[in-house]
Amino acid sequence: MFSDFGMENLRPLLEGAKLTLYLVAMSGLFGSVIGLAFGLARVAPFAPIRWLAALYVNLVRGQPVLILLLFLYFAMPLMVPSATFDRGPTAIVGLSVYAGAYIAEIVRGAIEAVPRGQAEAASALGMGYLLRYRYIVLPQAMKGAVPPAIGFLISLVKASSLVSVIGYVELTKAGRIVSTLNQEPLLTFLVVAALYFVLSYPIALFGRWYERRLV
Repeated sequence: MFSDFGMENLRPLLEGAKLTLYLVAMSGLFGSVIGLAFGLARVAPFAPIRWLAALYVNLVRGQPVLILLLFLYFAMPLMVPSATFDRGPTAIVGLSVYAGAYIAEIVRGAIEAVPRGQAEAASALGMGYLLRYRYIVLPQAMKGAVPPAIGFLISLVKASSLVSVIGYVELTKAGRIVSTLNQEPLLTFLVVAALYFVLSYPIALFGRWYERRLV
């Protein structure tokens, strides 16, 4: 059976895996920046900032990522014609917004897990709000935020398969195209599943290594 699956079938799947890796890396990076900003906003001393951050987080987390992608690609250009993007940028923006909401909650939880006495002691030493967070709160919070963020990154690898609905040819879309051409859907998607495992497992190994370092 595997003898019928040659390089002409494997090559587009590897190209799709490369695009999936690029998509996850970019959306993970931008999502982390968004998540850090909104996570800090969720614990800001000013109530309006907290409310706006909570609105973004709850709105995005309350929607399937599939709906978010369809809205950005099909509905947004109808509302704002200048906001029309190609499939690749739309996929990155959609997954970044999705990732940002979840990472914001991870950051918020990690910050709130830092003992209040730490910030109070820094305040007693005359440190301002920004200095307290930069040197006292955030370094401790990030230790607790990284393990769940790595777990979410693995979920992001799997969620990236949904961008196929807007025509972005990542790994899942490439698998559908190849299976249509070679009429071997079982074999094709076994290879696709194996490639997803290859993409996800190193992230899981890094997470375990990081957790052992924290002990």
